[in-house]
Amino acid sequence: MSSKHPRAEQSGASNRSRSGDGGGDGGGTIEQGIADSLALLGTAETQVSALVRQAIADTVGTGGGAAGALTVVLKQVAEGAINAGGQVGTGLAISVRGVAKGIVAGVHDVGGDVVAASFDTMHALILAAAALGADLGYVARHAISGILEATAESGADVAQTGARAVAGAVEAAGQVSTVAVMTVKDVLIGIAASLGQTLHALAPSSPPAPAHKGGTAPPH
Repeated sequence: MSSKHPRAEQSGASNRSRSGDGGGDGGGTIEQGIADSLALLGTAETQVSALVRQAIADTVGTGGGAAGALTVVLKQVAEGAINAGGQVGTGLAISVRGVAKGIVAGVHDVGGDVVAASFDTMHALILAAAALGADLGYVARHAISGILEATAESGADVAQTGARAVAGAVEAAGQVSTVAVMTVKDVLIGIAASLGQTLHALAPSSPPAPAHKGGTAPPH
């Protein structure tokens, strides 16, 4: 009877080997699957960006075009991004980031004002997100990320563009509700600080510090 035990152990070892026990082969398969999925996501964002970039070039034209025409295009593109992306999730992140990057790149291509476009882009995206009931903080985070990345790639002023983008988001949120303003500020205040901008408009209000002159107490 004891002779059966080695065969059973060998069979069990063989089964464990085929099932990838220890994570050797299985881990590699999972890693490759994740890499492939991430590559597809990156491709989708690039395609969205390229589509928006070309749309701006076709509509506005070289030389920056009329400011009114550009504003209309940005509004239409922003609404399309939110409607296509949904309320939250990967699709929305890809759509919003791709659109934000495409707008900045497209405006730069035609010689337009990238700084002004960043304000209008964030403004339009926040209003479109609010109309659909999407997560405003989520939209703001991914939109500003796309804007800053595309601005850096274009060689424009990242700090100035980022500051205007933050201002556009906060102004648009103000047209929605007080809660919307707080949501957007919570997401973007750190970004504004990293850009070295003054945070008076974003930081919570606080009483002014008492004046201090020469170590003397203020008169009663």
